[in-house]
Amino acid sequence: MCRMDPRHKKILQYNRINIVKVLDPSKISGELLKRGIFSQDMMDEITKSGTRRDQARQLIRDLETRGAKAFPAFLECLSGCGYQDLADLLQKENQTSPHHPGRLPPVDLPIYNPIDIRRPDRVPGPQPKEVPLHPGESNVFPAPSPGERETDCRTRRTRRDSLQVSDTQVPVHRELCPCPVAVLKLSFQTYKMDASPCGLCLIINNVEFRQLSDRSGSDIDCDKLERRFRSLNFIVTVRRNLKQKQIKMELSSLAKKDHSGYDCCVVVLLSHGAEVSHNRFPGAVYGVDALPVPVQLITNYLNGQNCPSLQSKPKLFFIQACGGDEKDTGFEVSPDEVEPRPGGADDQMDAIPTSSSSDSLSTSDEPDARTSLPTPSDILVSYSTFPGYVSWRDTQAGSWYVENLDRILEENAATDDLVTMLMMVNDVVSQNSAKGLYKQMPGSFNFLRKHLYFQAPPGSRSPA
Repeated sequence: MCRMDPRHKKILQYNRINIVKVLDPSKISGELLKRGIFSQDMMDEITKSGTRRDQARQLIRDLETRGAKAFPAFLECLSGCGYQDLADLLQKENQTSPHHPGRLPPVDLPIYNPIDIRRPDRVPGPQPKEVPLHPGESNVFPAPSPGERETDCRTRRTRRDSLQVSDTQVPVHRELCPCPVAVLKLSFQTYKMDASPCGLCLIINNVEFRQLSDRSGSDIDCDKLERRFRSLNFIVTVRRNLKQKQIKMELSSLAKKDHSGYDCCVVVLLSHGAEVSHNRFPGAVYGVDALPVPVQLITNYLNGQNCPSLQSKPKLFFIQACGGDEKDTGFEVSPDEVEPRPGGADDQMDAIPTSSSSDSLSTSDEPDARTSLPTPSDILVSYSTFPGYVSWRDTQAGSWYVENLDRILEENAATDDLVTMLMMVNDVVSQNSAKGLYKQMPGSFNFLRKHLYFQAPPGSRSPA
């Protein structure tokens, strides 16, 4: 099967949000089957993928893999199944932009009177009138407002599940959202992430230890993540080879800063680690003096109680360290289930044997380490490995986790939310093998309340 023209792939990717808004895959499935673009099994998988929007997203992703004839056949299906406006839009870009599909033309979306989300139970008495944004024209896609045209190019991107919803008023077409309650729900699904800079990012990179082995390759991880978060519009600070007390001082200093002008805060910890007792977040990272700092304590520095200016804002922790000293040999699966990827010849562990006593991990002297704290909100902790297991690091290429986290952020930050990207990282890392035997499974503890989309750098696109 010939591959789809890269130009057609880009047209589908750039217009993904418009397609997902209106397309019901069930209405065109018959035509796609008739033309041989999809098999019945493939259509069944698309149907099982979730909501109508989820099905539409999956259909577009699968369509990009169905060869050179898939795009024109898709346009024919749209035209024959009541989606002529959508077909015309895609066809116009296909004809007028042979190499670089242009921006969406200004078009209209009929809307109803905005609803005050502070009083969603109060629906205006008279039936709201349908008002086009630009009288005299008719189309199904929203035109960018003058303010949007002037915004920084970082915010102009296509996301697979982005909800561009105002914090105060939510004008929505009746066909897309017929219920005021649904409007209220939509308005709370995405974190505000448009501050410039977006937030502060602290990277602690421990490489040279006194009593533990040095972590060769960690500088590679540090450089990758420093560049990546700068590209995502964060102010990045790097600290190297910190002792336990110095780690706590850096976190305390970060918590005392005024974050009111920012939308997010990121902490990256690259060090040795171990499994410790906990009641919320497992694991600990070591200072270069071989003294541990529990992850639970690390997150407490930035919770809503100890850092008021970060209340209701996402606080992200990325930890490249072992969760324990157990090596995971995995389990046997069908060859079709995964695509095995061998690890490097110089793979090392970030593991330190689990402490037999919790005395050295006592946090009773810390004012913010209270067992009675409420469950934290707006916090996500991403671990390079499952609690209790080792984390693998290539001395020449860096750790499996950071290498893939960096790549997936680069390729997908323009279109995917953070949790989705972390699942991609999990999938890729889980298929690696150290020394042909040992496995690794990243994971996260997620207390976020909304979708989180980073500010993708200008020109960033999803991979073809």
